[in-house]
Amino acid sequence: MPELQRLSAAHATAVLAFERVNRAYFAASVSDRGDAYFDHFTDRYDALLAEQDAGTCAFYVLVAEDGSVLGRFNLVDIEDGGAQLGYRVAQAVTGRGVATATVRELCRLAVHRHGLRTVRAAAAHENAGSRKVLTRAGFVPDGPADPADLGGRPGTWYRLDL
Repeated sequence: MPELQRLSAAHATAVLAFERVNRAYFAASVSDRGDAYFDHFTDRYDALLAEQDAGTCAFYVLVAEDGSVLGRFNLVDIEDGGAQLGYRVAQAVTGRGVATATVRELCRLAVHRHGLRTVRAAAAHENAGSRKVLTRAGFVPDGPADPADLGGRPGTWYRLDL
């Protein structure tokens, strides 16, 4: 059974493999990370861990029994009882409720582990899967998202009061 784990240095190799294997799939619905992301992965990964240590972000990975990463679930810009949610799941597990269940689990952790009261997430209009996940997890539309928030794509902000 997959387990949601706080991101650590031990996950680096599996996270990189997850991003590489799913790169084209992700690029179809969100902005591509670009070659520089992969070329400088270690530096960026270390920066994420530093942000997490500082308490401004909380990064999680959904780890399969074999140690592979099935998804990434992030709470960023944590302040004043709120944060923004970002997530991506492997193509191999889409359409099975994995993202919805894990977003719900992360929202429970957001309250109990991070003391949050509100979580917001933006989803592009063309990303029907993401919009479904957010709605099924209890989020409600909360106004238009600036295309700059979604890699140039128009979309909607969603909000969940915890």
